[in-house]
Amino acid sequence: MSESTLKDLAHRFDHWLNDHALPLWWVRGADHEQGGYHELLGLDGVSPRGVPRRARVQSRQSYCYAISQEWDGPWRQAAPHGIDYLIARYKQDDGQFCTLVSPEGDVLDSTCMLYDQAFALLAMAAVFNVMPERTDLRDTAHNLFARVRAARQHPKGGFVESGKHRFISNPHMHLLEALLAWREIEPGTVWDTYVDHIVDLCRTKFIDARGGFLREHFDEDWNPAAGDSGHVVEPGHQFEWAWLLARWGTLRGESGAIAAARRLFEHGLRGVDPKRDAAVHAMNDRFSVTVPTARLWAQTERIKAALILAKPRRDERLLDEARKGAECLWRYFETDLTGLWRDKYEPDGTFVEEPAPASSFYHIVLCIASLNQAVKAL
Repeated sequence: MSESTLKDLAHRFDHWLNDHALPLWWVRGADHEQGGYHELLGLDGVSPRGVPRRARVQSRQSYCYAISQEWDGPWRQAAPHGIDYLIARYKQDDGQFCTLVSPEGDVLDSTCMLYDQAFALLAMAAVFNVMPERTDLRDTAHNLFARVRAARQHPKGGFVESGKHRFISNPHMHLLEALLAWREIEPGTVWDTYVDHIVDLCRTKFIDARGGFLREHFDEDWNPAAGDSGHVVEPGHQFEWAWLLARWGTLRGESGAIAAARRLFEHGLRGVDPKRDAAVHAMNDRFSVTVPTARLWAQTERIKAALILAKPRRDERLLDEARKGAECLWRYFETDLTGLWRDKYEPDGTFVEEPAPASSFYHIVLCIASLNQAVKAL
């Protein structure tokens, strides 16, 4: 593989992000009248009217701008814009954040999801890290995590999600990401303890002991859930957990975690459609494709995981996987208005024509940051 190829792709993505996407999603993707961020942007760059706003979008958009300080735009205004709106509009009496409000900021669904608390913690860490004067965010994060522990900690490990599916690996994945971010700011505290706790739960329960792949749904004993849900395997989450386990393994000097990450990555590749060279949305535990649509986010996770696992030995095969993943990802960005994206890539090679979801930006920005970091070391 030519190193310049990956470097050229990184440069292309960086230009797209800083010159087009970050300005567009601040100017048109933020609500400059009522606060917060819009859920969607049409492919004409206009936000559809009346669309409810998920909590996770406010946190994710704040995170995007907080880690994009190389952008020469007003990141200091954009970074807290979502998290401040989240605190003002979504916070419930118990200190957790509800899942959905109207465009006017009225609560539409007061359910508090573990998934959304994880992203709130991640955004607060990212904004506080670049704006240390915002000590209120640090205090809010500590209070929120204390409430999560009090309300959701499960006696058999991990945390309980709200709603129908209560024992799920996915919100733990994002909680681990958030705790790692806070652990970098405040090492040796409560964050460290629960980072290790979630990694242990992942390695002993979420990952199938015999097969080495990661499941999505469980019963209250953290055994695979009954019915079809217990057999679901998402390639994107194999990659995303691989990235996290590689980070933790490097942090702790734990080679077993890195070996588990490598195995997860290889299972993720089993969900890459050779025709599109794109990771499909879902398989079953026999690795037969069940949802062939290839979502944007899964492609970014393939790239991130390949890059972090390629680091120690400069693994050319993994660097080539990152390159192929990046070439596939670029297809999602080929829109008439530069700075937008399509989300769903179908088996026939077409994309679903629909508004661009703001929630994808978190995956994109972090992927491009990972690409930039990796090519500097080449």
